Amino acid sequence: MLLGKPGRNRFILRLPYHESWTDDLPLCQMCGVGTAPNCVYGPDGKGTQSHTNEDGHLGFRGEDGCFLYGVFNGYDGSRVANFASQCLTAELLLGQLNSSHTDNDVRRILTQAFDVVEKSYFETIGDALAEKADLSNYLLPHNENVSFHHSSQNQKFQERLKELEQEVSGGATAVVALILNNKLYIANVGSNRALLCKSSSDGQNQVLQIGRPHSTDNDEELQRLAALGVDSARVRQAGQIAGQSSTRRLGDYRVKFNYNEIDLLSAAKTRPVIAEPEIHGSQSLDSVTGFLLLMSEGLINALESAHGPEQANQEIVAMVAAELAQAASLEAAAQSVVDRVKRVHHDVYVSGRQRATYCSRHEDMTLLIRTLNYVLADGALTPTQGGRIYPVSVPYSNSQSTSKTSVTLSLVMPSQGTLTNGTNTASTLEEGTPTPGQSPTATLQSTNTQTQSSSSSSGDGSLFRQRGSQAAQPDETGRVPPYVDFSQFYRLWGSDHSDAGN
Repeated sequence: MLLGKPGRNRFILRLPYHESWTDDLPLCQMCGVGTAPNCVYGPDGKGTQSHTNEDGHLGFRGEDGCFLYGVFNGYDGSRVANFASQCLTAELLLGQLNSSHTDNDVRRILTQAFDVVEKSYFETIGDALAEKADLSNYLLPHNENVSFHHSSQNQKFQERLKELEQEVSGGATAVVALILNNKLYIANVGSNRALLCKSSSDGQNQVLQIGRPHSTDNDEELQRLAALGVDSARVRQAGQIAGQSSTRRLGDYRVKFNYNEIDLLSAAKTRPVIAEPEIHGSQSLDSVTGFLLLMSEGLINALESAHGPEQANQEIVAMVAAELAQAASLEAAAQSVVDRVKRVHHDVYVSGRQRATYCSRHEDMTLLIRTLNYVLADGALTPTQGGRIYPVSVPYSNSQSTSKTSVTLSLVMPSQGTLTNGTNTASTLEEGTPTPGQSPTATLQSTNTQTQSSSSSSGDGSLFRQRGSQAAQPDETGRVPPYVDFSQFYRLWGSDHSDAGN
């Protein structure tokens, strides 16, 4: 039963967590989402899903030029991710934000919204937590002299406690993007990732990673924990807190209410794992052409496990750029990138190469692409079809190193026209984005000081068939059919050799 609605200053909740408050909000048509479930590989390379998909996402268009996007990485169930995606939307898009708000107003409202999500979620499981505490007090210690009646009663208590634990356990991390007055704000709780790719005609183009993950190797987070009395060196060495690498989370009652029972956190003066977001922005999007990426931790980890962490941002950007250069649909473009990461991860595992040991499994993966003044063509977009070619310099630094790398990509941007809402198509990283007179093949070469993108081939690109707007379907091995037409090559080769024979 709903006694109150989400409001500017309050949220009174008395309803099942799965009931949506946002059914009437319009979905944003300028974003696309790709997903893949978790997978564990067997010795034969075949994968099986170990649990239901626990990720969540949102993409809504509000009033007054307001847009809201989010990716939620759930764990130990999808309850928190689902609740957060609905409740957060209700707390931000039902009249709380308008164009008159200043940057400070927006940051305050975002922080309050996350606080409401956290408190409202725990209110939904309050009765179950109370029952769990009561049953724990009634449990008798194991003793051979305990009567059959009490033993049977203990067993029933244990079964009920197991049911309650499944009901109340779990949490989620979140990365949320808000666009208001054509300004971008990023709110992050945990270890998901946001990338902003900006491209302009003057060649000064780059991809920015907005914020750092709240994880056990984040120096600022370790300093925050140390100030609370936690041994940060032990936390860094352990790499996880109660099974997760994140130091900020939504939900997860164990680290919120029972942290003093967790060895790593037992010395904390106050609650060490928090749900307070780190907010970045505003960043003006005026005259910005490019795209925004929101990625779940599972997607990031899968790619970093396969190829190492140094070039993960560059690879994702290259994949997205290649897809958007020829996609008529954002949804399929995002899905193609996720499918590509999944294949890369699987291929490294079955190869037996050095990094195969890191790729025996991956978690749920989610990618959200939001285009910025980006016009999608109805079919494949190539330089000869009006696309403009921009080099994209991608800076990157990982949490273990202060050195930075950069990559120059060829990013085909559409010619001027009306903005078209998206859906998608399919491609691979190797296809890259072509420059005039070159085939669309790109190879990323990386060192700690610089990263270059090279493309080599000659001719006018006529060997490459134009793809239609529909995505190519992968076969049973997960690979898409080839779309390179070599008939002209074989004709010329045969003609040359025929001449040579004469």
